Amino acid sequence: MKTNLKLIISGLFITATIFSISSCKKFLEVEPISSFGNDYVFSNVTNAQKALLGVYSSLGGDQGYGIRLSMYYPYDNDEMMGQGGTPYPDNERRDIAHYNVQPANTQLAGPFNQLYVGIERANICIDNIPKMEAYTNGSAADQKELRRLYGEALALRAQFYFEVVRNWGDVPAQFTSSINVSDPYNSRTDRDTIYNRIIKDLAVAAPLVPWRTESSVTSDRMSQGAIRALRARYALFRGGYALRRDRTMRRNADYRTFYQIAKDECAIIMARADHKLNPSFQSVFKDGINAHKFEANGEVLWEVGMTGGSSGVGDSKLGYYNGPRQFTAATPSTAAVGNAALTILPTYFYAFDANDRRRDVTCAPYDINLDMTLRPRTLVTMLDGKFRRDWQIPAVTTSAAQYFGVNWPVIRYSDVLLMFAEADNELSGAPTAAAKAAFEQVRTRGFGGNAALIGTTPSDYTGFFNAIVKERQLEFGGEGIRKYDLIRWNLLASKIAETRANLALMAAKAAPYNNLPATMYYTPNQPTVVWLNSFYAPSPTAPAGSASVAWNATTINTTLLTYYSIAFTPNKSELLPLPQSVIDANPNLGGQWYGY
Repeated sequence: MKTNLKLIISGLFITATIFSISSCKKFLEVEPISSFGNDYVFSNVTNAQKALLGVYSSLGGDQGYGIRLSMYYPYDNDEMMGQGGTPYPDNERRDIAHYNVQPANTQLAGPFNQLYVGIERANICIDNIPKMEAYTNGSAADQKELRRLYGEALALRAQFYFEVVRNWGDVPAQFTSSINVSDPYNSRTDRDTIYNRIIKDLAVAAPLVPWRTESSVTSDRMSQGAIRALRARYALFRGGYALRRDRTMRRNADYRTFYQIAKDECAIIMARADHKLNPSFQSVFKDGINAHKFEANGEVLWEVGMTGGSSGVGDSKLGYYNGPRQFTAATPSTAAVGNAALTILPTYFYAFDANDRRRDVTCAPYDINLDMTLRPRTLVTMLDGKFRRDWQIPAVTTSAAQYFGVNWPVIRYSDVLLMFAEADNELSGAPTAAAKAAFEQVRTRGFGGNAALIGTTPSDYTGFFNAIVKERQLEFGGEGIRKYDLIRWNLLASKIAETRANLALMAAKAAPYNNLPATMYYTPNQPTVVWLNSFYAPSPTAPAGSASVAWNATTINTTLLTYYSIAFTPNKSELLPLPQSVIDANPNLGGQWYGY
């Protein structure tokens, strides 16, 4: 692996980058300006800032959270399915989604290598910033800023390692820049060792970085709240289940230590006023992320900034690869823009309560006509909706462009609340009043603030744990979280099997899906979908003046069940194989593990 990495960064000390901040949103408007040696880059605060921003730039683009880490790797799960249809197998994204991935898959090496480039760039900053004269002898302002940069570099390196570990398991780890290493062939490091290190690093990093209200920096740069939230997330993964080399899923005996870390970090965030839920779940996505604006309540603790433009470097395909398509002619035909590649599973749509407002944010059962009115899709072809082109400002509806500059939300305040509730339940053996309150805060927002609709919160350990599992599914659909949650709970295999069984029941129109409508009627030519009958009862007689869509008449057997998780193998598919090019480059990796 190390040799492969050195080929990528050969001769690189660091790429100094400069970011221009637009009037409405972007911190990460990245344009490389040059490459310099370490002595120059770390000679003053301004250059050190540019070096740190160069680390941030390794997060985005096609090989990062622009598409592969956000929309290829997290599927299939029990919410959504990755791209189906032919060709399958394809040795790329369809094979990854449906767990047919092989080491030579063309979509593995790019993200793996880019993550390690990010690690190397972070290592360079971590090695050099504390050595700067201004770090110890500069003005108070310079010292404060350099400590902040050092903390952010530690946190960014941690995020790169977290992404590598949760996808590939035990991997090579290096915590100094390559210029300091004589042997380029690193062997694998146990993931627990990596988790221990990055959790420790974030304990150092957090107090070096200001809280959101202490700084004017926006959420595409890490605040102390973001770092503490990430530390809680890593701790839950360290304390959770993982696929080991002997191909068993297990967690370590010390798991409670890490649940305590998660609880403590979340409690610190919750005790402050820096972050809170937006009262409107829809607004987080429609008025914030898709509108290229920062969420004003601080609900999005950290998002990967995307530049917007014609290049995949530092940009994203959110809203192009996924979400509704738009027809490019007045008479709808096959001529449309957008891939519509991710599919909401019908079972996920019906997992939402009818009054849960998150359903119609997460699920988008329509395409867009040329005049911006909406044309409904069927139940089995429903699209994900949190990142959709018709919500974007400025509108990109009929554009054939693929890059819209939509940021990727890494962690939100609702995650902090639910992590706290989960950790508290695990440590206490049953949910305390504080855990219930955190859980109910998220759930009540999902029901538009009406606590009377949320039902009774379980008071026992198992009931509350199951409620957390369900609530995280409803809250974070389409945000690249669910598959990895199921893995750390050791539930991925059972949830995939349960989903396939439920899809088969739905195809057979058997209970609990025996009363679904075959046809949904709607008012045509409207800017929103105005449904005229219930999703939960057989179809009535067609209302006057209505149009219709064959909601549940299209067979599930010949579409979804043909591809959904079709090659999933328990105690193997929880991880990806290392890219074959990486195995070939490093004789110390020991070949493929985990059954590949």
